[in-house]
Amino acid sequence: MTTVAAVDLGASSGRVVLGHIGNDTLRLEEVHRFPNEPVQRSTGLHWDIARLWHEVVIGLRAAAGSSGEVSSVGVDTWAVDFGLIDRAGELLNPVVHYRNDRTKGVAEQFDEVIARQALYERNGLQLLPFTTLYQLLAMRGSAAMACAHRLLLVPDLIGYWLSGREVTEQTNASTTGLLDVRTRSWAPDLVTAAELDRELLTALVEPGEITGRLRPLVITETGLSESAVLTVVGSHDTASAVVGTPMDPERAAYIACGTWGLVGVELEHPVLTEASRLAGFTNEGGVDGRIRYLHNVMGLWILQETLREWRRQGVEHDLSTLLAQAAEVPPGGPVIDVDDPSLLAPGPMVSRIARLCERSNQEPPASHEAVARCIVESLASTFALTVTKARELSGRDIEVVHLVGGGALNELLCQLTADACGLPVLAGPVEATALGNVLVQARAHDAITGDLAVLRNLVLRTQQVRRYEPAAVGLQCR
Repeated sequence: MTTVAAVDLGASSGRVVLGHIGNDTLRLEEVHRFPNEPVQRSTGLHWDIARLWHEVVIGLRAAAGSSGEVSSVGVDTWAVDFGLIDRAGELLNPVVHYRNDRTKGVAEQFDEVIARQALYERNGLQLLPFTTLYQLLAMRGSAAMACAHRLLLVPDLIGYWLSGREVTEQTNASTTGLLDVRTRSWAPDLVTAAELDRELLTALVEPGEITGRLRPLVITETGLSESAVLTVVGSHDTASAVVGTPMDPERAAYIACGTWGLVGVELEHPVLTEASRLAGFTNEGGVDGRIRYLHNVMGLWILQETLREWRRQGVEHDLSTLLAQAAEVPPGGPVIDVDDPSLLAPGPMVSRIARLCERSNQEPPASHEAVARCIVESLASTFALTVTKARELSGRDIEVVHLVGGGALNELLCQLTADACGLPVLAGPVEATALGNVLVQARAHDAITGDLAVLRNLVLRTQQVRRYEPAAVGLQCR
């Protein structure tokens, strides 16, 4: 049995999970979970990166105290955000949250430097205001940029603190806007156009590369073995989640559903057509050189922020009870555009939902359960439309939809998605990201051998998946 540790940092919580891998064995053991609560500063929303690092150390200490020697550590987090370090290796700036509004208008300004169509042909990315490229453009002239020696995306920053290695993992690099989607290398012309120092960008590494042993201080603080190493995984959490999705990519679409809903298919080559760009599809890197061809949907963030709003008003909902009540709300209620930019920032969601309903001549939901139904039904409808578009643009046949991540626990969402798609939905595993993380580590250390199909087959044999059949084909897709 091989035991590895997965550091999995999500947008709302983080955890350290042990993966135990052997012959026909794939078992996860969560040893530490903690909230990830952003902080408001005078300059907007930031991540509390010092607190996250503290919790990672606590989690690795718990991992070291568990049964079995931990041979490797792998890190995955959300994409696009970064820290800048100086030549002494010190963090220069607070890590800014992608929901910070500092990039407002930056993409439009950059259009005058590189037209969007030309940019898409180079980096293959959906236009999102918080892409690393636009964040860096917003920082031009700042003291941090003047003193910066290296740019490290969040998982690579955690990896640097663990091992001392300054590297950038490929799947996450593909979300920066600075990577050539065809060559999978930094694009010098984009770096120049952004007025960046090329020295900011570190060497690119592939998932499965062993970058070296952990720092002595980390060994002392955690109690991990001196032989423990840092192994690069698909450090963009969606890249790991796609590895942990037990699908046949030739016939399936996936929805990695948590704070965001990432809806797409796995391909061997990018799709860079004008139709793809206009549809808002992105070509991000995957493990083993694959392309995650997908569209970012706002996801469960809308429901999470709505629950926080009600909590501030003194109403605490049990989510499972609320969703059960929402399931009793008759279908045919309002459906909103969940990708509307007004829903991106923290704040009062219920009034924003009402405005979107009124804008489309629909009666806003009046009760809490009706609001929840509107959110979930709108997500399901958008998921279905996105699956259909992914099929059209990629030419891939889709016979089944895999829904993984926390959204797989939402029975109403899973059923409505099956209904809207007119296809079976296979829900689970919930822990797809952690599974993908530990599988790539295990393969790097010869605990399992084979391609992605072999890894996914082990997931299929060992993890729980629930099937939802469409009850009313296509009725909810509006």
